[in-house]
Amino acid sequence: MYKIALVEDELDLSNLIKRYLEKEGYEVFQFEEGRKALEFIDKGIDLWILDIMLADDVSGYDILKEIKSKNNNIPVIFTSARDKDIDKIIGLELGSDDYLAKPFSTKELVLRVNNLLKRVYKNSNTDLIIYDKYKIDINKRLVIEDDKEIKLTTLEFDLLKLLITNMNKVYSRDEILNHVWGEDYFGSDRAADDLIRRLRKKMPKLNINTIYGYGYRLS
Repeated sequence: MYKIALVEDELDLSNLIKRYLEKEGYEVFQFEEGRKALEFIDKGIDLWILDIMLADDVSGYDILKEIKSKNNNIPVIFTSARDKDIDKIIGLELGSDDYLAKPFSTKELVLRVNNLLKRVYKNSNTDLIIYDKYKIDINKRLVIEDDKEIKLTTLEFDLLKLLITNMNKVYSRDEILNHVWGEDYFGSDRAADDLIRRLRKKMPKLNINTIYGYGYRLS
């Protein structure tokens, strides 16, 4: 799953963008202040969305310079309420990959995010998912933490694959049973609860949320 840092001091707009990106399956980290965003540069972000003008004394330009000094390959999209060519030119010269002037369509932003990620990471191993300290190889069905393999049963890995490839999606117990055990399974739906419990025990850093009376979600 790709991680996106969203640096935007208009909270309503930021929340709207976040909801749209999460629907696409991205993990989104929100920042209203530039200084807070700077602290997150080394946290494995795959793409940044930067507003140029922020509430504090750190601008989007400052953040972009710091990002590119650490890793010049990380894609960045600039946004600005000032519809000026100079903003776009400076951003592109500093290394941004795209630019949107406000107001913009949230759907257009998401489309540009999708296209940019595909272009930048087209040769990457999409079967490898990083979650916290876990490295999850979907193809090889391996989970590694600190260079040590976490042994999962077939059902445990199938559950992990379902949740981690559909981040923030809520699954009912019946849906988990159908995906993991198959539609021919006629046992108790408590089997899903037991499997969740076992996965939580083996991988405690997974943020599996219980949706009481319904099911589970990984966020």
